[in-house]
Amino acid sequence: MKKRAAYRLFLILIAAGAMVTVMALSGCNYERHVQNSTFDYGSKKKGDPKMLGSRMYGTMSGLPGQHDNDWFEYSSLISNDVSNVNGVAGAIVMLTDKNAYVAITTDWTATGTRKTGGPKEQNNGGTTEGVYNVDNGSPYWNNQRVATPYNSALTINDHNEISGELKQTIAIHVRKLAPAVQEVHISANKEFNNHMVQYAQEAWAGHSLTPWLSSFNKLVKHQFVGGNEVPQPIDSQLRARAHMNP
Repeated sequence: MKKRAAYRLFLILIAAGAMVTVMALSGCNYERHVQNSTFDYGSKKKGDPKMLGSRMYGTMSGLPGQHDNDWFEYSSLISNDVSNVNGVAGAIVMLTDKNAYVAITTDWTATGTRKTGGPKEQNNGGTTEGVYNVDNGSPYWNNQRVATPYNSALTINDHNEISGELKQTIAIHVRKLAPAVQEVHISANKEFNNHMVQYAQEAWAGHSLTPWLSSFNKLVKHQFVGGNEVPQPIDSQLRARAHMNP
């Protein structure tokens, strides 16, 4: 009897050990799956498939004049594709004779989109109060702006603070659809987004973007290479022109 009881206890211990092992392996596999997926851009694990191969975003050539574009156009195809990337709330993509420029806002559909914590740039408390601006109770939103301080998708002031894994994922999407681009530059800066949406609105209205080429080049130089000039938004420029030519 004692031998039988001991044998039964032995079998129970073996089964329990096997169950613990399976659970541990399942946990490891789940963790690895999340890290390898586009739901996690902050894992920084060696061998993460999102970072295999060469870097696909940012400055590649170092050539002078890389942001002196001869033309630019809005790409609805690539904008929609990037907008569907996990962690991206919305995207506006402009193609030029040299580069692709991507303005994104982020959301909570993925973790690690930002390298560090950083200051919170949006106050979305108004969504529970039934107002737009929770500070003054205003219900009004400027539809010329895609990113705002209130009830908005998330922005990241410094494009260098965007996760490299997220940038790489976006750049791969862009290059699949626009393989001829030399460089892919990505920013989640609030003002950059608000400039880019106005160029997109011009394109949506069927207007040529040629009159805005100089303004656009100033914008991307300021955003990505520290240019000193910041262009006025299109709506401000149009109001100034109307005032000068009543």
